[in-house]
Amino acid sequence: MLCQVREVRVADVEGFDEFYRGSRQRLLGYVYVLTGDLTEAQDAVQEAFIRAWQRWSTVGGYDDPEAWVRVVAARIAVSRWRSLRSRARAYLRHGAVDSVPEPTTDTVEVVAALRRLPEEQRVAIALYYLAGLPVAEVARQTAAPVGTVKARLSRGRAALAGLLAVSDLEEAPGA
Repeated sequence: MLCQVREVRVADVEGFDEFYRGSRQRLLGYVYVLTGDLTEAQDAVQEAFIRAWQRWSTVGGYDDPEAWVRVVAARIAVSRWRSLRSRARAYLRHGAVDSVPEPTTDTVEVVAALRRLPEEQRVAIALYYLAGLPVAEVARQTAAPVGTVKARLSRGRAALAGLLAVSDLEEAPGA
């Protein structure tokens, strides 16, 4: 029984590889003509081949598996084109995104200091101070007891104060 399963799998792989080698250039050329963008065409064809491989036991049995992949690749390309078109319409409707100011040196220093903290402290600080979650929610999301989260916040603040050479980092209420 195991020998039969392996034979089928090897036959599937070999059959798909042969199909892929024999059809990839034609399909890429077709989708390239549809999109006018080689990168988009490559992405769409690759995605279509992935979907074909995932369903190869069915698609491989079709009279013309290449037709199936061609239709899927074209639909993927059109779907991407529609998404880009929708984004362009939204841009025209709402205008350009306001420019984001460059980070200040203070921001860069804080981020550099946060990177030096142990991951548990960094995550607790980010969830509590940046995401604005209460201590109980930070505990739930990190699967840690509330007391542990409070300790991580306290140790993280102390470590940040040392790293940033700040003498008095504000203690958060309840943390």
